[in-house]
Amino acid sequence: MTLTYKLSEIDDIAAQLIEMFKYKTILFEAEMGSGKTTLIKALASCLGVNDITGSPTFSLVNEYQGLTDKVYHFDLYRIEDEDELYDIGFEDYLTDNAYVFIEWPDIATPFLEDQVHTIKLLAINSDTRQLTLE
Repeated sequence: MTLTYKLSEIDDIAAQLIEMFKYKTILFEAEMGSGKTTLIKALASCLGVNDITGSPTFSLVNEYQGLTDKVYHFDLYRIEDEDELYDIGFEDYLTDNAYVFIEWPDIATPFLEDQVHTIKLLAINSDTRQLTLE
């Protein structure tokens, strides 16, 4: 499924996506600055998270409590090898029955099962994004 939306519509898009998700692990693939973190914030907000911070670029993971589910937001941009993921207990996060949003997911592929969604984002211009949900 592909959607094109304005940034002013992101909350509505996030609510639609939450309804469509069959799985709780979501991979975000996009170029730097295309809106991955902005979309993740909107998704977390839809899940009832109130204290959303920015991307966990240096901490690797931000943990939030939503209305009914935990939300883990990973930014794996700075991870250099799988050993770093083992060191932080990455596989434990995947078995916690929480929503797991992963930016820059390529390094995590060995940890992931088939039950994931992938969201690909493309910045059309400064206010418009194209999203593909797989």
